[in-house]
Amino acid sequence: MKWYESCGKDRDVIVSSRVRLARNIVDYPFGDRLDDASKKEIIAKVKDALADGKEYVFRDFASLSETERIAAEEEHAVSPEFARGSGPRALIESADGTAFIMILEEDHIRIQTITPGFSLDEAFDKAREIDGKLDSKLNIAYDEKLGYLTHCPTNLGTGMRASVMMFLPGIAHSGDLRSLQNQLGKIGLTIRGMAGEGSSADGCLFQISNQVTLGVSEEETVAKLVQITERLIEQERTLRRKMYEADREALTDRIMRSYGVMLYATLVDTQELFRLYSDVRLGVSLGVIDCVTAERLDRILVKCMPAVLIRDNDGVRDARSRDRARAETIRRLLSGAPEGKK
Repeated sequence: MKWYESCGKDRDVIVSSRVRLARNIVDYPFGDRLDDASKKEIIAKVKDALADGKEYVFRDFASLSETERIAAEEEHAVSPEFARGSGPRALIESADGTAFIMILEEDHIRIQTITPGFSLDEAFDKAREIDGKLDSKLNIAYDEKLGYLTHCPTNLGTGMRASVMMFLPGIAHSGDLRSLQNQLGKIGLTIRGMAGEGSSADGCLFQISNQVTLGVSEEETVAKLVQITERLIEQERTLRRKMYEADREALTDRIMRSYGVMLYATLVDTQELFRLYSDVRLGVSLGVIDCVTAERLDRILVKCMPAVLIRDNDGVRDARSRDRARAETIRRLLSGAPEGKK
């Protein structure tokens, strides 16, 4: 099952955990200097390195439609750069939907694991297992002083970015985001919007990740992020309670109005979806709404992204039909009805 279809620890605050490893193969230049023949060689080598594992599915990413590529980005399976790139490239996905190996993103290989809730150790173990398989079959570029050699110098060392996707309406409402950003920066971490660097914090969703990759071990990076995340979870829960106690009636009214829209609206655009998601997810965590789970709301959010809607629903072409399909999808998934192409 994909990360947004499974339960996870501390799901009221942590949507998902992710680990990404950047790796390159010796004797090939970095991606922007590769010709198509070399790119195809790299794809074949990585595919062969994992060929003995039945748990992997290979996809020629360049052959997919634009809708399918952007939908994979919206599901957080691939990066925006990979989804919107050009030329030969491939994606290898684990059968359980928690691991994705991007071949020829910025680096030759990007191993990405994403798991539900607060499960960084699990995501790290999965990424390390795949890394070990590839390292045993491929000549990975590594330097004793610089660590793993990567296209971008900011990834030298471990080549690892570990992150948690956090739902932070309490911190966002308190006005403490700027202070939090400064505090995290001092200890080598950063906070960004849902889609990473340069993105907005739609739905009160934020990524907390490491910035430092050189001079630290992978284990130290994960341990630090776990420690800070545990503190942020408690801070967020405290601020939510303060929000609620400050004016229970007004907040409850806002939450229930948003829930009503999700239940009965016939048209919902993307920005309204994020607002509804944030309000109702907050209501679930506060106990105002007890007939919906955070997991179901996360599934709704992903399944209602623009390209995912077009991919999964026949006849969706323009903005109006997309907004109609989004409202229908919200109602269906809120009720717990089975999914399927419509």
